[in-house]
Amino acid sequence: MTRPATRTAPAAAPDTGTPAAAAAPASPSAPAGRRRAVPGALWPYLLIAPTVLGTAVLLAYPLARSVLISLQHYGMAELIRGGAGFAGLENYREILRDGEFWQVVRRTLWWTGINVVLIMVIGTVVALMLQRLRKRMRTLVLSGLVLAWASPVIATTTVFQWLFSSRLGVVNWLLVRLGFDSFQDYSWLAHGPAAFTVLVLLVVWQSVPFVAITLHSALTTVPTELFESARIDGAGNWQIFRSITLPVLRPVFGLVLSLEVIWVFRCFAQIWAVTKGGPGGATTTLPVYSYQVARSLHRYDLGAAAATLTVLILIAVLILYFRQMFRQEAEL
Repeated sequence: MTRPATRTAPAAAPDTGTPAAAAAPASPSAPAGRRRAVPGALWPYLLIAPTVLGTAVLLAYPLARSVLISLQHYGMAELIRGGAGFAGLENYREILRDGEFWQVVRRTLWWTGINVVLIMVIGTVVALMLQRLRKRMRTLVLSGLVLAWASPVIATTTVFQWLFSSRLGVVNWLLVRLGFDSFQDYSWLAHGPAAFTVLVLLVVWQSVPFVAITLHSALTTVPTELFESARIDGAGNWQIFRSITLPVLRPVFGLVLSLEVIWVFRCFAQIWAVTKGGPGGATTTLPVYSYQVARSLHRYDLGAAAATLTVLILIAVLILYFRQMFRQEAEL
């Protein structure tokens, strides 16, 4: 029986003095099921895609549906059995010929102007005050602002109704104590100007915290050296605010102002919960007017037309504001 031949290792190559050529490593082939990496430029769009889709479903569809109804004959019968006919611009012509509609438009612009001015002025003053407070007191005030801002709209509205109650309200009791006897059992919500004032106070109370917190956050980004240099040069508080604070806060200020215009212009829940547009239509704004038309007359087509006109008026107001803001920035 013969022994199996043993394999011998190959002889080592003689040293020639030159380094051996290293074999280039073969790149491992990617697995067949492996996915390609998403390009970095697409990540921002993928991250905001859920928000964009949610906005399209929750906002774009109702708006498109409202515009469609405003172009149809859509009453109670069509709501039940369907089959609404096309009306074209007839509903818009009927709304624009209504004298009450133009009174409501003027009242809405007046309502928006008063509220926005008060909100921005008070919010700016509170933000500047927060800069001067010490840490503990600033934290306490900010906590109060956050709680006021986070309170539900209806809950805050109910509290204001209690405060201004004719018999058990704290406001009437305090005014009588101060010597204003005419406010004994005074009904705030039964008089147009008084009800309008109560609603203004309510909306300002709910909106100031957002403005104050946002402007305070923007003020923390301003270098303190700018204020110190201005004070060394002899500038007063008003000069510092006009020359340093306001130019630095201009972009944030413009954004907050536009948001407040939108929020106040479309304000509905507070007005409907307190006065339902009364007394005598003294607190009826465009959102309340469109709801009243659709609810009381069961003319959902006219209500949708009024709502669409409300959106168009708001867009026009914002366009005028942004044009003025951009023109001022171009002159700087």
